[in-house]
Amino acid sequence: MAASLLRLHFHDCFVKGCDASILLDSGGSIISEKRSNPNRNSARGFEVIDEIKAGIKKECPHTVSCADILALAARDSTVLTGGPSWEVPLGRRDCRGASLSGSNNNVPAPNNTFQTILTKFKLQGLDIVDLVALSGSHTIGNARCTRFRERLYNQSGNGQPDNTLDQSYASQLHRNCPRSGGDQNQFFLDFVSSIKFDNSYFKNLMANKGLLNSDQVLFTKNGESREL
Repeated sequence: MAASLLRLHFHDCFVKGCDASILLDSGGSIISEKRSNPNRNSARGFEVIDEIKAGIKKECPHTVSCADILALAARDSTVLTGGPSWEVPLGRRDCRGASLSGSNNNVPAPNNTFQTILTKFKLQGLDIVDLVALSGSHTIGNARCTRFRERLYNQSGNGQPDNTLDQSYASQLHRNCPRSGGDQNQFFLDFVSSIKFDNSYFKNLMANKGLLNSDQVLFTKNGESREL
């Protein structure tokens, strides 16, 4: 659940800022961001945020926003899995609208090129250092077979695998992610220490054993991000 809460916060912030718009359901003029490609059938943790909100509401109603709860939950999830802590300034306002198009267009996708990912970060006022640091959150969590199948079988549309993917690691992935079928099979983003927030993710990239294309390109497609 820690990875899911951290992901919720990230996907929220990349649309219209950290305003909890990702929590809104469809209704009236609102088309929920939960229906976007990055979130559909994969975003989790909504019930946890609801439970936290209900508990806070009993103690101090109309005081703490859902946006602040998301930010705090992301920070605490990181700390509880062994990662760093940081100060979370409070006072965010909850948004009353959602942006399905913003979620589809602004959130980095697993098959994006390095330049596309960096551009999406820059649109949020972030730079290449932020990109590398925040990508390190993939030291926890999972991804479905559909998120990286192209790397195994048809990376460039020529029926060939990604030549930057370690062959022994690729063989392991083949077993539960075939050309067809197994779409919902899940794989650790960091196969070394999947529930511990550490630097194994970056070590995996250096060994060409990043699971997602969007992860591995940090090491193979840009000299500056590789040095970081």
